[in-house]
Amino acid sequence: MAEALVSVVLEQLVSLTRKQIEEEVRLVVHVDREVENLIFHFNAIQAVLQDAEERQVKEKSVRTWLQNLEDVSYDINDVLDEWNTEILKHQIEKEEEKEGKNVALTKRKVCFFIPSPSVCFGSIGKVIMRRDIAMRIREINEKLTEIAILKKNYNFHENTIRATEKLEHVETCSFVQVSSIIGREEEKNRLMSMLLSESSQQGKSPFVVIPIVGMGGLGKTAFAQLVYNDENIKTHFDARIWVCVSDPFEEIKIANDIAKALNKDDNRINSTSLQPLLECINEYISGKKFFLVLDDVWNPTISNWEPLMGALQNSAIGSRVLVTTRKETVATVMGATVDHVIHLNILSDQGCLQLFNKIAFFNRERDDQLEDIGRKIVKKCNGLPLAAKTLASLMRYKKTRKEWVDVLDNKIWELEEVEQQVFRSLFLSYYELSPAVRRCLLYCAVFPKDYEFERNQLIECWMSQEYLNMKGDKEKERIIGQNYFDNLVMRSFFQDFVKDDNDDDIIGCKMHDIVHDFVQFLTKNECFIMEVAESCKEKNMIVNNKVRHLNIMSTYNDSFPVSIYNCKGLRTLVISTLKILPLPSDSFSKLKSIRTLKLNENSIEEVPESIGGLVHMRYLDLSQNEELEELPNSVGNLFNLETLRLILCCGLVELPVSLRKLVNLKHLYISGCMDLKVPKEIGRLRNLQILDSLYLRGDDEGSLKLGDLGNLELQGSLCIENLKYAKDGREAKNAELGNKKNLLHLSLHFQDSLVRSGIVASEKDGEILNAFQVHTNLESLDIIEYHSTTLCPSWMMNCHNLKRLTFENVPFCGGLAPLGKLQSLEDLEIIWMKSVKKVGVEFLGITGETPQTLIKSFPKLKQLLLEHMLEWEEWEGVEEEDSKITIMPSLLYLEFKNCNKLKALPNFLWKTPLLELSISCCSILEQGFETEWVKKASQVQNIDIGGRFVKKDGGVSMEEDGGVSTEEED
Repeated sequence: MAEALVSVVLEQLVSLTRKQIEEEVRLVVHVDREVENLIFHFNAIQAVLQDAEERQVKEKSVRTWLQNLEDVSYDINDVLDEWNTEILKHQIEKEEEKEGKNVALTKRKVCFFIPSPSVCFGSIGKVIMRRDIAMRIREINEKLTEIAILKKNYNFHENTIRATEKLEHVETCSFVQVSSIIGREEEKNRLMSMLLSESSQQGKSPFVVIPIVGMGGLGKTAFAQLVYNDENIKTHFDARIWVCVSDPFEEIKIANDIAKALNKDDNRINSTSLQPLLECINEYISGKKFFLVLDDVWNPTISNWEPLMGALQNSAIGSRVLVTTRKETVATVMGATVDHVIHLNILSDQGCLQLFNKIAFFNRERDDQLEDIGRKIVKKCNGLPLAAKTLASLMRYKKTRKEWVDVLDNKIWELEEVEQQVFRSLFLSYYELSPAVRRCLLYCAVFPKDYEFERNQLIECWMSQEYLNMKGDKEKERIIGQNYFDNLVMRSFFQDFVKDDNDDDIIGCKMHDIVHDFVQFLTKNECFIMEVAESCKEKNMIVNNKVRHLNIMSTYNDSFPVSIYNCKGLRTLVISTLKILPLPSDSFSKLKSIRTLKLNENSIEEVPESIGGLVHMRYLDLSQNEELEELPNSVGNLFNLETLRLILCCGLVELPVSLRKLVNLKHLYISGCMDLKVPKEIGRLRNLQILDSLYLRGDDEGSLKLGDLGNLELQGSLCIENLKYAKDGREAKNAELGNKKNLLHLSLHFQDSLVRSGIVASEKDGEILNAFQVHTNLESLDIIEYHSTTLCPSWMMNCHNLKRLTFENVPFCGGLAPLGKLQSLEDLEIIWMKSVKKVGVEFLGITGETPQTLIKSFPKLKQLLLEHMLEWEEWEGVEEEDSKITIMPSLLYLEFKNCNKLKALPNFLWKTPLLELSISCCSILEQGFETEWVKKASQVQNIDIGGRFVKKDGGVSMEEDGGVSTEEED
């Protein structure tokens, strides 16, 4: 931790010294020599930090020395941040003098400034603040001098060239799909026998509890997933349910997850009361044979397990509950018999070696010498699949024998105090990371086990802690963060990935329990999760005043825990409760150092004015506080704020005009805030990169308009709703979307989707759409509730990088654009175009004339959905003998829904490499098409026509009344 922190502080010192010279700022008098001394000492200390970080694990005195260094580094970081804020104010004041106005425009990333009591001090106040900064710098310099002198006592070795610096520039490759289920055949056979038998628990219960017990890292979850997705299991049970339990055992959450899996539309779901959820489960499980997996169970009690067990009693005999746990006592609490417990043991050396070799030698030839070293390395894994996988990921980029021997002989293997020696392989991968990436990994310790990380949120949290600004280039922070995230993914620190539908990028993940234990072990003095149970009294909640990152998790409603005021240096505060009582007016007055504040999903009704005093804060998340109606004006005093998240704050009506002072704001998330008025001045914040949604309003001149987007360098995704309120095409043109090269995903909603009756055509929609002129880098586009009669803006055919395109509810357009010309299009959805009667060759991008050159129509299209085309009668193809035309050569998935007038399909579809076909609510297409598809498209693996026929693996099955019969194909 100290290594990266020192790098940040050094960059701050150099940067601020440079700013003083460039801006001719002398905010702090007579401290030039003090700053020079700080730089000198930090440079000297930085040279030995790699050795100190590695030795601290076994040497307590070194650990104490590092902790003192971190304390000083945090202190100077705060002081320098305040100093930087003062320089920012000075820049603004200079501009005010030039302009002679209270609102000053500047090209130095500062748009304008309105004085406020917390910012504009009188001359006496300025002198006092400067003197305070000077005194604090002197005090810190004295402490640092003592620490620098003490380092001589430890004989630290200076850093050598880091191999990790080379690794970070290695070209990335796609993730290796390696089965983590190796050497488990015996356990699987036994488990499958238990699951598929029809026995009950000796008449006491219709279901049987089967625990899988073993230490962390043995692959219990992966083993459970293996059987959960087995085809025999899928057909044997009426319902399959997967619930991740983790710690603590929250019966309301578990019951809610079970109920949601059984019937996600039931209005009792998401209840904060247990009884309606249990009634829902009991109702939908009645008479059914279910398979429930409770993954990662830690501390259930008989009292909180029995209600859930009672709700499942109405099921059919043969139902099963599979539990994965590290603790033997869980099996007893949950009523499992000894015969039904499966103890998952460590893998054999051969099993570990097989897993290791699949990853370590991926995409390269085996080397006998390296394989021999690999066998010795695998022995160090002690049969743990996670350890084998982590080490193998590390060795994949080691090419020479010396590099492999260095890993084998690494002194980190000598650690003894790490729980059950699990962390040995993780330490190797950890020390291969650069200091900055290490800090990003360790920051994850503030979140609980099984936490679902969202990539962008995590990156923004890293950004708020200044982990991504190592070289002073704040413009590239998000790119750096994505690289760090990918680095951690590549080295198996994350798992259970969620991918983006648009570009298949990883956008979410979890952290394995062992990795989480590991990062908590390394941050036990800095990161703390306070779990508040109902029986716990505040006087018993003692938090070390050295804690920098705190997560308060409560399972019951309670007042704000004022005991955390002891943490004067707190930099992250996460509060995770179902409902927290009103925050005290002085909640944040004693937590001045906070950079990251997450208060989402806490039913907060009011944010205190004192939040404006958190001058260091970069990240504020108030999302999903539906009862929050307004933000205090003091939020405008958070000059360093970079991220403001207000997603699904449905009650929020208006943002304060004071937000115009947030000159460093980069990310504003307001999706789901449909009634929110965003002040027009937000359009002048030139640092703003992400505005996820814009809800246009009628004649409200004070709100942000479409044309106000012109000055913003927006990135990522943007959804514009209620385009009917745009005045005309000129306003759309003024948005200058064509200049936003980093805006990749655009969603345009023209009308109110809630109003369907009495709609009329609107040619203004066409004028606005044509005027947008998006950048050719655009990758996905949605056009929704569009009421013009034409649908082919001139710019659309220039979107050479467009991969996904959706038209939804376009009721007045009778024809389709020549979309076949879009060379990169992979996914096309056309929904509710009720005026279309014929789709001709123009849709394919083909003219009526005989082509003179080879034409490829929809060359990369993989998925095509055509839904609710209620008047569609004809789909025109091309001449059979025309060999110069290739149509949809990459099509894999084709789906028709509610296209009941369509009489026939064009012949070119038979020639596509289709794998899956689905036709539903299209009675004309359903008649006789099963046989035709089976004969003409033999490569199709799955055909579902009207729910009657499924073709898979060369056979045809008829589904009737839940039964399945197999017929041989002619």
